[in-house]
Amino acid sequence: MPPLEIDLFACRSDNFGVLLHDPVSGATASIDAPEEQAILDALEHRGWTLSHILTTHHHNDHVEANLALKQRFGAEIIGPAREAPRIPGIDRTVDGDDVFEFAGRRVEVILTPGHTLGHICFHLPEEKLLFAADTLFALGCGRLFEGTPAQMWDALSRLAKLPDDTVVYFGHEYTLSNARFALTIDPDNTALASRVAEIEKQRAAGTFTAPTTIGLEKASNPFLRAADPAIRRRLGMETASDADVFAEIRARKDRF
Repeated sequence: MPPLEIDLFACRSDNFGVLLHDPVSGATASIDAPEEQAILDALEHRGWTLSHILTTHHHNDHVEANLALKQRFGAEIIGPAREAPRIPGIDRTVDGDDVFEFAGRRVEVILTPGHTLGHICFHLPEEKLLFAADTLFALGCGRLFEGTPAQMWDALSRLAKLPDDTVVYFGHEYTLSNARFALTIDPDNTALASRVAEIEKQRAAGTFTAPTTIGLEKASNPFLRAADPAIRRRLGMETASDADVFAEIRARKDRF
């Protein structure tokens, strides 16, 4: 079975659009649906026909094009059971630990409350892919609009347990800002310093910072590193719980 093909493109002001395509069956999924025209342009460029929309959460910048794309293509919309009333056009609900198939591949649903209470991520273990939307970003994590810091820390900890070579696609191009903040939390981390330099080059050249990997995030993303002794010392939280250290990092980012 050949690997799935992926098309990454810009949507709206800072969203990422992602298409996932099986070259054998022709099945094509959009990860969320942030903007109709951008998705249509990507489909036309590739010569693909949309068959599915995999929705991660209810925010408008992730579901805005659901109904228009469903009307145009008859695409099946699969999304979080806990947010079903707020997902336009939803056909099938899934929850944490559910499993379904896309183009013959296993898709594992990971419940990641925090950004919203019903946010889910899609993990394709055979393809070593994670679609994390607004839970995990490159060098960052989503803001806590609905959940608690403890919930988000638990969610991120589950994602961190995935294999290090898991490739992560995320929902927004926030990476340069995240990188500058990360340096205030973990300034002596050589892996982070090297990565920030690369990110600055990417953004100066107008290229995307997605995707990332679980291993790269574990090495350099402060939101996954609440247990790190250097970060704890810098925050004066050597004896605090990991969840409390995470909460402090998240609060500092909100003020950054």
